[in-house]
Order: sequence, then C-alpha cells, then structure tokens
Amino acid sequence: MTDATIDATTFAELQDAAGSDFVAELIATFLEEAPGMLAALRSAHAGPDADAFRRAAHSLKSNAHTFGATRLAALARKLEQGGLIVDTAPLDALEAEYRKVAAALQELRNG
Repeated sequence: MTDATIDATTFAELQDAAGSDFVAELIATFLEEAPGMLAALRSAHAGPDADAFRRAAHSLKSNAHTFGATRLAALARKLEQGGLIVDTAPLDALEAEYRKVAAALQELRNG
C-alpha cells in the first residue's frame, strides 16, 4: 500500500470508528459494487446520459473517500463535476486507479 493509493490516517480512523470486522465487510461490499459503478460510467458515457454519469461518479467518489482512496476520489469528483466527457482517457485513468485501490484494500483486509 502506498500513501498515494490509500491514506493510512483516514483508513486507521475508519477502523478505529467502525472496527476491523465491519471495515472488512465495507471493503468486500466496495470491491463487489465498484466494478458496477465503473460500468455505469462507461454506459452513461456511451448513452449519453449526463445524469447517470454524474450519479455513478458521485457514488464512486463517496465510497473512495470512505477508505482514504484520495486519488480515486479526486478522479471521480472531476468526472462528477465536469459532466460528460468527449474522450475516454479520464475513464481509463479512473479504472487504472481503481485497480490499485482494489489491490491495496484486499491487502489491508487480509493483512
């Protein structure tokens, strides 16, 4: 895990507040649901459906903040605020960052 992927302080505060077992459940839920959010972003982009795009980006941003995935949250926030985009490079960057976050969260959950 790197600081750029998961903010250690935010994650520790989450564990202190919610407990390790509950955080493990939150991670499992996030890892289960985030691919659907990413797919919804792609679908809304192709649609085009600006409202669905904004909602999916917002959900991903909020969930990323929960775990201290600050870069992922920032990328999602930029999509949420910017609305529909012409090129898919920002979506590609978001998905690449999600893969890093997913790996880091799995490590933390198993750790």
